[in-house]
Amino acid sequence: MPIDPAAVDSERFDALVDRALDQIPDELAALVRNVVVLVEEEPPEGEPDDLLGLYDGVALTHRDSTQPVVLPDRIFIFRGPLLDMCSTEEELVEEVRITVVHEIAHHFGIDDDRLHELGYA
Repeated sequence: MPIDPAAVDSERFDALVDRALDQIPDELAALVRNVVVLVEEEPPEGEPDDLLGLYDGVALTHRDSTQPVVLPDRIFIFRGPLLDMCSTEEELVEEVRITVVHEIAHHFGIDDDRLHELGYA
């Protein structure tokens, strides 16, 4: 049975995302540039309903140094699907952490296959 969304309101969920971001090692976090992390209730239309997160940007490994970067890359974390898949707050904390790491890894050009091998898929 999924967690009751009322038990983890949007403020508490945002705090879980912030906590996951704070757990990223400083050496790695220092390399994340021009990225904003946003929490949305549900994935956008056309995406799977159970999508937990989404990286929208150009991975560092695919950037051309001659092209200016204007808008930040965006990482979306989707509250509804994460709440739906977890039955305890402990599970939710862990899934939020995995999702945040997974999407940040895409910023560094790490693909889903490699993330699966590493346990972040």
